[in-house]
Amino acid sequence: MKVLGIETSCDETAAAVVEDGTSILSNEIASQVELHARYGGIVPEVASRQHLLAIIPVIERAMAEAGVDWHNLDGLAVTRGPGLAGSLLVGVSVAKAVAAVQEMPLIGTNHLEAHIYANWLGEQKPRFPLICLIASGGHSDLVLTRGHGDYVMLGRTRDDAAGEAFDKAARILGLGYPGGPAIDKASETGAATIELPRAWLKGSYDFSFSGLKTALLRLVEGGRVCRSDDAAASFQKAVVDVLVTKTVAAAKEYRVKQILLSGGVAANRLLRRQLLAESPIPVLVPPPILCTDNAAMVAACGYFRLQAGKRDGLNMDVVPGLKLV
Repeated sequence: MKVLGIETSCDETAAAVVEDGTSILSNEIASQVELHARYGGIVPEVASRQHLLAIIPVIERAMAEAGVDWHNLDGLAVTRGPGLAGSLLVGVSVAKAVAAVQEMPLIGTNHLEAHIYANWLGEQKPRFPLICLIASGGHSDLVLTRGHGDYVMLGRTRDDAAGEAFDKAARILGLGYPGGPAIDKASETGAATIELPRAWLKGSYDFSFSGLKTALLRLVEGGRVCRSDDAAASFQKAVVDVLVTKTVAAAKEYRVKQILLSGGVAANRLLRRQLLAESPIPVLVPPPILCTDNAAMVAACGYFRLQAGKRDGLNMDVVPGLKLV
């Protein structure tokens, strides 16, 4: 079964064709990073306009690379939330138009759920029950997954998500945008020698990085940071320590078979290394291209929803604040 996936939740215009939820036939991504870098962050109106320009060519390239025509496809999956309203509307509107004309099953997917399903696109397949850490620009969620579509939210961010914290830290240190890769790169030449706080929120699997960001800001404003690479390394280590410690603790408590890592922050090299090193439970980590926003994960998620008999009507709308649980 071949599914076309469309992703336009934020600033990446993406389309992909995936077979049987596990095999990538194509995965096209048109990035807007350079466009938004001049503003130091994503401008929603600019993002949605760029999606309008890019989406049809991206879909055409994905189908051509996969060697499929409309009659070869068994379904069309599209992200309906969470995300930027204007960006989501572009993808969903195109998907509904295609589904109507081609009389094709339409599946609206949750962006966070799709990030989980990026792990089904590797050689080793996940085994239930499992814990998934979804770490991205807008989300830091710890999810117990007992089966397809069976989720329990164990913890989520109470303020800044990990990716958002990296963006703000990079801005404070003058490292540029996007912040995650900038912090990761600067950390290569730095040492985590600066004492920064960690919000453990005892008795909870929730996350909080706002205080950490404020502590870094106070150090910079007070002239107590001499090397930005040391500050970047120290900030990164503080974020990763909390993410890894809470994820491993949850995995042990719920006696899961595997830990999955997903979301844009999952591309962070220290996070990948430290989780693999400290977890006594097997860890699956997608390649970096499947951690950041892409449509292959949307198509994989759509396949499993189709298998479960899920379909959406042409009256489906976007939900910018869509919850996983």
